[in-house]
Amino acid sequence: MIIKDAETKRDLKKEIIEQDLVIVGGGMSGVCGAITAARQGLRVLLVQDRPVLGGNASSEVRLWILGATSHMGNNNRWSREGGVIDEILVENTHRNPEGNPVILDMILLDKVTQESNITLLLNTAVYEVIKADADRISGLKAFCSQNATEYELRAPLFCDASGDGIVGFLSGAAFRMGAETREALNEPMAPDISYGELLGHSLYFYTKDTGKPVTFHAPSFAMDVQKEIPRYKSFNAKEHGCKLWWVEYGGRLDTVHDTEKIKWELWKVIYGVWDYIKNSGAFPEAATYTLEWVGMIPGKRESRRFEGDYILSQKDLIEQRIHPDAVAYGGWSIDLHPADGVFSDRSPCNQWHSKGLFQIPYRCLYSRNIKNLFLAGRIISVSHVAFGATRVMATSAYTGQAMAVAAALCARLGTDPRTLLETAYMTELQKELLKTGQYIPGNMLRDEEDRSLSSTITASSSLSFEGFDQQQLVYKPLTIAAAQLIPVTTGALPAFRLPVKATRATELIAEVRSSSRVGGFTPDQTLMRKTILLQEGETEIEVDARLQLDQPQYLFLCFLKNDDVEIGYSNQRITGFVSVFNGVNKAVSNNGKQQAPEGSGVDSFEFWCPQRRPEGQNLALRFLSPVFISGTGYLTNGVDRPADQPNAWIADPGDARPSVTLSWNTAQQIRKIHLAFDTDFDHAMESVLMTHPETTMPFCVQRYQVEDEQGNLLYQKEGNFQTLNTIVLEQPVTTKRLTIRVEHPSAQVPASLFSVRCYS
Repeated sequence: MIIKDAETKRDLKKEIIEQDLVIVGGGMSGVCGAITAARQGLRVLLVQDRPVLGGNASSEVRLWILGATSHMGNNNRWSREGGVIDEILVENTHRNPEGNPVILDMILLDKVTQESNITLLLNTAVYEVIKADADRISGLKAFCSQNATEYELRAPLFCDASGDGIVGFLSGAAFRMGAETREALNEPMAPDISYGELLGHSLYFYTKDTGKPVTFHAPSFAMDVQKEIPRYKSFNAKEHGCKLWWVEYGGRLDTVHDTEKIKWELWKVIYGVWDYIKNSGAFPEAATYTLEWVGMIPGKRESRRFEGDYILSQKDLIEQRIHPDAVAYGGWSIDLHPADGVFSDRSPCNQWHSKGLFQIPYRCLYSRNIKNLFLAGRIISVSHVAFGATRVMATSAYTGQAMAVAAALCARLGTDPRTLLETAYMTELQKELLKTGQYIPGNMLRDEEDRSLSSTITASSSLSFEGFDQQQLVYKPLTIAAAQLIPVTTGALPAFRLPVKATRATELIAEVRSSSRVGGFTPDQTLMRKTILLQEGETEIEVDARLQLDQPQYLFLCFLKNDDVEIGYSNQRITGFVSVFNGVNKAVSNNGKQQAPEGSGVDSFEFWCPQRRPEGQNLALRFLSPVFISGTGYLTNGVDRPADQPNAWIADPGDARPSVTLSWNTAQQIRKIHLAFDTDFDHAMESVLMTHPETTMPFCVQRYQVEDEQGNLLYQKEGNFQTLNTIVLEQPVTTKRLTIRVEHPSAQVPASLFSVRCYS
C-alpha cells in the first residue's frame, strides 16, 4: 500500500533520453525513416503521439498507401517506391492480402521493434522545443498520457515527420500554410479564392453484412445528407472505407487548430450517410448491414509546409526537371480538392498527371533556417500545387528514407544537413541511398567496394526473346486499344506477328509508338502506322516496321480498338515485359486521355495502363529475330528495375538449373551478398481495403542457393518473397568463384535477377 499526505505541488515523473536522431511522427515517413536510420547504424528515437504506427495508413484512419503507381492508372511503369516502403508493402501483401488494417498495424510494429537501434515512444506528444541558440534545436519536451511521464529528448539531429510540423513550428522554422498565388511561383494551377487554399480532412467508416436484419437509430447530431450534401446520390450500400475519400471537410478552416471541430462535422456527415443508407428506403440491400467501425480521428491532408533551400513547384513536376541533388521521386497526379469538400458542388478532386516520374531534391528535406532539422512526409518544402502530388503516403515514406540516410551521413561527418549539398557528399548520399534499394530516376549505382564489379559473370543461359509462349493462347476482344511494351536492345525492331480473329471483314490498325522522353512510358510519338485488311476467321498478321534505333528503349506495339477483332494473348509473364491498354481508370481521373485546359501548364496525352492480374496477359507476339537479349551485364549496371530496358538477367525458360557465376582471377574475401529480385514494381500494393490476387509476386524467385568454387553450400533460401535479399555469412568465405543457383518461379515465368553485389 502507498499512502501520500497532501502536498502543495507534485511533479511528473521525468526521463531524459539521448540518441543520435530523434524522429517525431510515426506515420509512414517516420516509420521508414526510423528503420532506415537504424540500419545505417544510428541510435534512433521514434516518437508517436498515437497508440499505433502508420498515421493515415493505420487502423485509426485506414487509408491505403499509394504513391507513383497511382492505382496503376497512369503512365509510370515499374514505379513503385523501393527500399523500406517496398519491403513493408511486399510483406503486407504477402501476410495481409485481404487488406486488414489491424494486421498492417501489427506488421509496422513488428518491423520497428525488430530494429535494436530504435527506441519507440507511443502515445507521446511533443509540446516544447529546447533551443541551443536561435537556429539550432538541442532537445524536445514530450508527455506520454499513458504512463504520466514527461520526457526530455536530446540529439544532435532532429526530423519532423509529424504531419502538422509540431517541431518545426515550435522551433521557429519558416513555413507556409495555404496556396500561393499563380504569380508567386509561376504556377498556372494555383487555385483561386473560390476553390480554396487548403485540402480538408476525411473520416471513414466500415460496414458488415450480419446476415440478419439490423436496425439503425441515428444520433441526434446526424446530418440530413439529402439536404446538405450536393453529391448525396453518390453514396451507396457497397462502398465504405477510403473509397469514400471524398467525404472531406475543413479546407476553409485552420486544419491544425480546428481539427476537433472538423472531426465533429465529419461525424455528423458519416452518421447521416449511414442513416440515409439504412433508413431512406433507397437501399433495401442494406437491411442486414451494420456499421462496424467509424474513425475516431480524421485523416489529415494538408496543414503546414516548411521551407527548405528549394520549394518544389508545378513546373518541376510537369517538366520532370532534373535536380543534381535528387534523392527521391514522386508520380502521383497533382491532386487538388475544393476547400469546401463534401459540401462543394464541384468535382471532389482535380487530378492532373505528368507524363512520368518527377525527382524530389534533397534541398526540400531540411529547414532553411533551423540548422539541424530535417523534414519528411507531407510537410517537406513544396508549393501547395506540388503538394497535391507529394503528399501521398508512399512518396512521403520515400522522403523519410532519404532523410534517414542523409542523417546517417551527417552523423558520420559531424555536420548539419545543408553541408551535404557539396558535390562529393551528395554523390556519397545518392550512392548510399541506391544501396538501400532507393531508386532515383536517372541515377545508377557505382560502388567501388562492390567486388562483383571486378568479376567476370557468366550464366547457365540467358533469354534471347523472340516472342511469347503460344501453347495456351487466350483470345480477347479488342474493345479497347491494346499494346505490348517491348524492350528493344538489338538496334532494330524486327518484323512481328500476332494471331487474331475477325468476326467479319474489317480493318485492323497497328502502330508502333515510342516515348518522346527516353525512359518514359507515354507513347506520344507514332513511328509507324499500318492498316491491315482482315477477312472473317482466324489468321496471323505480320507487321514489318523497318525501324532502326540509336539506343535501347521500350516501344509500344499498339493495336487500335476494333469491336470486330479478337487478339491472342499468352499466359507467359517475363520480367520487364507488360501489356498496356488505352482504357479508363476513374479512381485517378483517367478517362483514356488527359485533355489539359488551355493555360493550365499541364500536358495533354493518352493513358496506356496495365490491367491487374489475373488479367493483363502479354500479347502473343512473335518476332522474326531476337528483339531483346538478356545478358549478365545487367547484374552490375546499377539499376535494379526496368527503366529504358529491363535491367535484369533473365534465364532461358528451358534452362532446368538456372545459375549465374561470378569469377575472379584472385581469391576474394566475401562476407555480405546483396541480391535484388523482381517483386513487380508495376503492381500498386494498396495496403488496406483492396485485396490482391497473390501473396508472392509471380516474377519473384522463391528458392535459391549460393555456392563457393568447391561447390560448398554457403546459403540457401526457401519461400522468398522480398525484393532485396541481404545475405550475411556467419564467417567470411575466401573464394575465386560464387555461383547463385535459382529456381524458375513457375512454368510460365522464367527466373530473373536484377543485381548481385558482393562485399568483404
